[in-house]
Amino acid sequence: MKMVYAIVRDEDGNRVMSKLNKCGFSVTKLATTGGFLRSGNTTLISGVEDDKVDEAISVIKKECETRKQVVVTSSPMVGIGNYTSIPVTVDVGGATIFVMDIEKFEKI
Repeated sequence: MKMVYAIVRDEDGNRVMSKLNKCGFSVTKLATTGGFLRSGNTTLISGVEDDKVDEAISVIKKECETRKQVVVTSSPMVGIGNYTSIPVTVDVGGATIFVMDIEKFEKI
């Protein structure tokens, strides 16, 4: 058995969880915060049989497409001491997935 951790954007979390459930995967959902954009993420945790890991990852990939987003950063203006806002386009979405071996599993 494997433990699959998938960190996805909040916007994708409910859709991914629903699709995983429809495919027979039990999922636990945690609210988390990303470090780069400091925006909300959803971490999905699922115990998956070894032969079903690729299927679970495939569902996550299909539901978490990467897209562009404009974010505004603050940059100091040289010699003025003020900050100016600079729009920057970054890729968001997708998923970060970890798969770990589970030594023992019990459902009570």
